[in-house]
Amino acid sequence: MSQTSYPSLAIVILNYNGSNLLTEYLPLVLQHSPSWARIVVADNGSTDCSLQMLQARFPTVELIDLQANHGFAKGYNLALQQVAADYYLLLNSDVEVTPQWVEPLMALISTNRQIFACQPKMLAKRQPQYFEYAGAAGGLVDALGYPFCRGRLFHTTEPDEGQYNQPVSVFWASGACMLVRADLFHQLGGFDDDFFAHMEEIDLCWRAKNAGYRIMYCPESTVYHLGGGTLAYRNPQKTYLNFRNSLMALIKNEAPKKLWFTLFARMCLDGVAGIRFLLQGEWKHLWAVLRAHFYLYAHLRQLKAKRKQAQRHAIGFVHPERWQGSIVWAYFVRGIRQYSQL
Repeated sequence: MSQTSYPSLAIVILNYNGSNLLTEYLPLVLQHSPSWARIVVADNGSTDCSLQMLQARFPTVELIDLQANHGFAKGYNLALQQVAADYYLLLNSDVEVTPQWVEPLMALISTNRQIFACQPKMLAKRQPQYFEYAGAAGGLVDALGYPFCRGRLFHTTEPDEGQYNQPVSVFWASGACMLVRADLFHQLGGFDDDFFAHMEEIDLCWRAKNAGYRIMYCPESTVYHLGGGTLAYRNPQKTYLNFRNSLMALIKNEAPKKLWFTLFARMCLDGVAGIRFLLQGEWKHLWAVLRAHFYLYAHLRQLKAKRKQAQRHAIGFVHPERWQGSIVWAYFVRGIRQYSQL
């Protein structure tokens, strides 16, 4: 495919102490990406040999040295301020790409100016026949704002049997591999720096949805995600960020008429989750939930300002991709383990 077929594209990888991951996965990015795409690595203040390794082994890769660990959200914001392109393809350092992974994404997003972002089919590197936790076949949220995926409900992932082989509109795209329109990314304010890491892409996509844009899933493109490269799935800090950031995204983006009821229900269910951690003896995870709530109480004024800022671009809050049931009830009470059973 010729360079003139598409506007400019920058594939941007944010790295923090990921020298081993870059050594393993970056060669495939260089091999399978079109020659007209820029490959950029933004280093988030790594203390390993990442910078030296990149300069020595990958001299054609553009390098941005951010000089400190700003987290995923702010790190990408700072890096993308320095990258001029029409499209950004944000890629985790632990993602294995495949031949022709870029072209279908670009072709899909180019069909409609109202498409803000799209993601590929995301399979698990360790279990290639299964969908991967962080993105699977496209992200959704339920009536209470809980995120889940087509192909993944909580920690249960489905095997890929071709059941999600059609491109569809979804609610959010995974930040592990996410193609976005650069101008809209900046107009919407980019990622929220205060999220640091985890669910910042859900917040961004929710803002885009409220502003009238679409998020798409593109099954013609496939990648394999290792996952847990920064924080393990059972790390208490990840628990804290997930609980806190999910509530922050809800507060910023929920419809005015639904906010207080939904927020009250979520806080109650967080209490149930805390009791569950208590009964299981997982004290650090219980403390993580409490810390998440303490953060919200201490930052109510800032959250109110964030909501006002986030909804400046909002034109509507009703989205057909939002599932109107409760994923918590479906999973833990009804025992549903597959998206197709919802």
